[in-house]
Amino acid sequence: MKITRRAFTAVVAGAIAAPLADIRIARAADKVVRIGYQKYGTLVLLKGKGTLEKKLEAINYKVEWAEFPGGPQLLEALNAGAVDFGSTGETPPIFAQAANAPLIYIAHEPPAPRGEAILVPKDSPIKSVADLKGKKVAFNKGSNVHYLLVKALEEAGLTYEDVEPSFLAPADGRAAFERGAVDAWVIWDPFQAAAEVALDARELRNGEGIVPNHQFYLGTSALVDTHSVAIDVLIDAISEIDEWTKSDTAAAAAQLSPSVGIPEPILVRALERQSYGIKPLDDSVVAQQQAIADAFFELKLIPKKVTVADVVHKGKA
Repeated sequence: MKITRRAFTAVVAGAIAAPLADIRIARAADKVVRIGYQKYGTLVLLKGKGTLEKKLEAINYKVEWAEFPGGPQLLEALNAGAVDFGSTGETPPIFAQAANAPLIYIAHEPPAPRGEAILVPKDSPIKSVADLKGKKVAFNKGSNVHYLLVKALEEAGLTYEDVEPSFLAPADGRAAFERGAVDAWVIWDPFQAAAEVALDARELRNGEGIVPNHQFYLGTSALVDTHSVAIDVLIDAISEIDEWTKSDTAAAAAQLSPSVGIPEPILVRALERQSYGIKPLDDSVVAQQQAIADAFFELKLIPKKVTVADVVHKGKA
């Protein structure tokens, strides 16, 4: 059968167009930044503001949001490929790196040691960290407060084995604390502030002088390798939210209150203990993270030694 030139051209054009269409679809699918956030913090404020969507749209990116109860759960999702970017405290990235998660430290916030604490009921006979020996202590395993507990016990002359850990996410930890099922609760803001105000919980020890309590922004290695422009836009947007929150804490608390279910005055208290000013990791911050990693390896809380510097973003943040 004779094929006309016009028919041949149409066939060739179709053959070329089909894979090109597939490529365009694949590229469009790639241009989505999936962000994991927790119920409290800069990222949930950024989500509420809606400014990131407009900034990313200008460079043909979209954003998808997913909420998690804590940093360990968020980084499990990052390891599974369900999110590309998120924010956690100091300890979750160390557990995740030890589990071979493809994570990269992109940036951090300055220390906020008062934003986490060991709490006891107001009428508890426990007066010092040393009194926790043999007691049941609730905390979210693998979270920033896990390290606070380790260092506070060390300061008091105790070891991690001297207490009975009760691994509970924030909501479950609050419930156990309220009904007296645990002797102490190690928790971070805003849950810390809520317990102090609503339950009159007493602070036994916060992080001042023993842990920095940094907040880290982390991404997958794939995000860092192939979407650096989107990362720059994202970091700039976070910086703007930082400045707004620092300058108008009451407005930030008002925006957060409906999503976290915590009254605005309590959130103001928590936000005032937070630190602001996103920046790249320097050698000092890397060294502090490495100290946590080494301590957790010695305690056999992680299965292998990790080198934090191996997974720190070297580009703009």
